[in-house]
Amino acid sequence: MNLQLTYHHRAAFTGTRITLRQVSPESESIYDFIIALYNACSGDWKALGQKAGVTDQDIQHFLEYSTQFLGNAGNYKGFGDAKFIPRCTKEVFEKLAAQDEKAKGFYEATSGGIFANEKQGMMHLGYPDDGHMTTYYPDSSDITKAEIGAVSKWMEDMKILPENTRLRKTTKGDFELLIASGNTKPSDIEDREPWAKKSSYTIEEGVLKGKTLNIIFGDYAKVMRQIAQYHKEAAKVAENENQAKMQAAYAESFETGSLNAFKDAQRFWIRDKGPMVESNIGFVETYRDPHGVRGEWEGFAATVNLERTKAFSGLVNCAETEIPKLPWSKEFEKDKFLSPDFTSLEVLSFAGSGIPAGINIPNYDDIRQSEGFKNVSLGNVLSAKAPNEKVPFIAEEDLAIYQKYRDPAFEVQVGIHELLGHGTGKLLQETAPGVFNFDEKNPPVSPVTNKPITTYYKPGQTWGSVFGSIASSYEECRAECVAMALSCEFSILKIFGFGDGKTDMDGEAGDVLYAAYLSMARAGVASLE
Repeated sequence: MNLQLTYHHRAAFTGTRITLRQVSPESESIYDFIIALYNACSGDWKALGQKAGVTDQDIQHFLEYSTQFLGNAGNYKGFGDAKFIPRCTKEVFEKLAAQDEKAKGFYEATSGGIFANEKQGMMHLGYPDDGHMTTYYPDSSDITKAEIGAVSKWMEDMKILPENTRLRKTTKGDFELLIASGNTKPSDIEDREPWAKKSSYTIEEGVLKGKTLNIIFGDYAKVMRQIAQYHKEAAKVAENENQAKMQAAYAESFETGSLNAFKDAQRFWIRDKGPMVESNIGFVETYRDPHGVRGEWEGFAATVNLERTKAFSGLVNCAETEIPKLPWSKEFEKDKFLSPDFTSLEVLSFAGSGIPAGINIPNYDDIRQSEGFKNVSLGNVLSAKAPNEKVPFIAEEDLAIYQKYRDPAFEVQVGIHELLGHGTGKLLQETAPGVFNFDEKNPPVSPVTNKPITTYYKPGQTWGSVFGSIASSYEECRAECVAMALSCEFSILKIFGFGDGKTDMDGEAGDVLYAAYLSMARAGVASLE
C-alpha cells in the first residue's frame, strides 16, 4: 500500500469512533469493552472464559456478538437498522467484565444498553417521537419530527449543509447545531461559510418562532484533528498536484468543519482520472439519519483491478447509445452525459457500518449535474460469500443457473446501477429566480401522466431537501429500476463478455439475464425476513 493510501486507511479507521457515536449512546463503550477484554486475555478467549467461570458455548456466543458488533460498527445492523442482542446472558458479560478493571468500567458505562429490548422501545433506529433510537439528535428524546424538519428548512435557507452536523434540543427548548470539526471555534471559515460569522440565531418564523439556535463547533474534535493531520501528511506524498489539493481540502474540511471545503475535495477527486489506487472519505451517505440529511462517517482505500475495469470502461463508452433506451424522453436527461471514471476496485480497507457493492459519488447535485461524478465497483465485495451457503427461495430447476451466474449478473447490475442509474436523469430546476434549466413555457411531458410536468425544483432545493427521509431509498430504487431495465439489453451484456449482442435467451447472455431477475426476485422475498 502506498503512503497516501496508508494515511487514508488510518484516517478512515480513526473515524470509527465517530460512526459509533452516530449509532447509539452505548456503542462506543461496547467497542472499548470488547477491545479491553481482548487486550486483557491477549486473544486467548478460552482461557478468559475458564478464569471467569463461563462455558465454551458462552464464549462462542460472546465472540459472535463481538464480531457482529465490530462488523456493523455499533449494536444496530448497518443494513437494516435493527438492534441485535447477545445469545448469552447478562451474567456472562458481567463475569467477563470482572476479569479486567478497564473492561469493567467500559461495561458499566454501557448502562444496560447491550440488553435493552423492545420493552424499552429501542430495537430500531429512527425518530425519537416514534419511540426509536438515534444519536444524530443526542440527548434529545423529546425532539420531534416537526422540529427537526423546521431546523432543516432553516438550514437550507441559511445555506448550511447538513451532512457533518448533529442536532440537540436543550432542556429549555432551544437548539444546538453541532458541527464536526477539529477546531472548536469557527476560525478561518467565514469566507467559505458566511453563516459561521454568528454563533447564535433566533428563528423568526414557523413552528420554532422565537427559539434560539446556537452553532457549536468541535463535535468529535479530538478525532477530527487526528484525521485532518493524516490528510496533511497524505498531501506531502501525493502523486500529483490534483491529489495534493484533494488531500489539503479534506484536511481543511475536517479541521474547520467547512463542507464547502469538503465539496472541493470531491471536485479534485472526480478530476483524478484513472488512478491505480483509489480512496474516498467523509460524512457521505445519509441512510441512517431518520430525517435523511445527516451523513455517516465512512472511508475506504482500494487498488484498481485493471482487467475488470475494461468492462466498466466499455459501459461508459456506450452510455450515450444506451441511455435513450430508457422509458422517458431526452428532456429528462442532462444535455450532455458527463462521462465519469468507472473502475473496478479491490478493497484493502473500508471503515463504516457496512460495505456496499458499488459507489456513485459525490452526492451533491450541483457537482453531479454540471461537473461530474465517479463510479466504483467493489469487486472483492461483489464476489464475497460464505462457503457452502444455502440458497433459499430458488426453485431446484433454477439453482444451477443461479449459482453459476449470480456473480456475473450482480456485476452487470451494479455497473448499470452505479453508472446509468445514479448517473442519468436531470433535475428540472429553477436554478435562480426566473432562470430555468428547461423550457418552462413548453415543459417536458411526463411519461407517467402523458401531460406536461407542473412541478420542479425551486432555487436552493435538492432532491435530499425535497424528499427528506425517503430521499436516499427513493434514489436507490430509481437506480435499481434503471439497472433492471437496461440489463435486458444484450448490447450491454456483450460488454461484460456475454453473448454477441444479439437477442439470444437460450445462450449464456440469456442465462446471465435470467440470473439477474432471479436474484432481484429472491432479494425481494428475502428482505421480508
